[in-house]
Amino acid sequence: MIRFATGAVSLLLFACWVRPAAADPAQPMLPPQPSVRPAGIPSDYVLASRCIATMGEHWVDLKSMGSPIYGTWNGKPIFTEIMVPLTQLQRGFSYADLRALPGYAIDHVDFEFEPHGHAGMPVPHYDLHAYYVTAAEQAMICPNGLPDPAMKPANP
Repeated sequence: MIRFATGAVSLLLFACWVRPAAADPAQPMLPPQPSVRPAGIPSDYVLASRCIATMGEHWVDLKSMGSPIYGTWNGKPIFTEIMVPLTQLQRGFSYADLRALPGYAIDHVDFEFEPHGHAGMPVPHYDLHAYYVTAAEQAMICPNGLPDPAMKPANP
């Protein structure tokens, strides 16, 4: 059940980033893949998003949608991510062995509640990002990138 829920989450996230190809609307069109893969990203993962401000690019395993999502910036891995729908947390949820990619260490974790969801996961859920970089470095990631869906407008 956990693999199914995590797979559904990953599939929804992937659907947000991937647009139908012009030639065949049923086939996904990924962003251009880099000529050099970031060190440490598993070989079965593909780049699924452009750079998102304060987060980076997202890499997914299309063959195993229950796998964690990994983030990169400037060619280096910077986070491991899972997204968990609120309904799954209410039923009970465990994710064993969430860790950094080999050769990296987790510096801090952001655990964000999305009560209305966001693109890629339009239902209430939690985003968990385990960053390998400091919070100060995270704030500088992709300053001209897509807006972070978790960033909320400030109240006046």
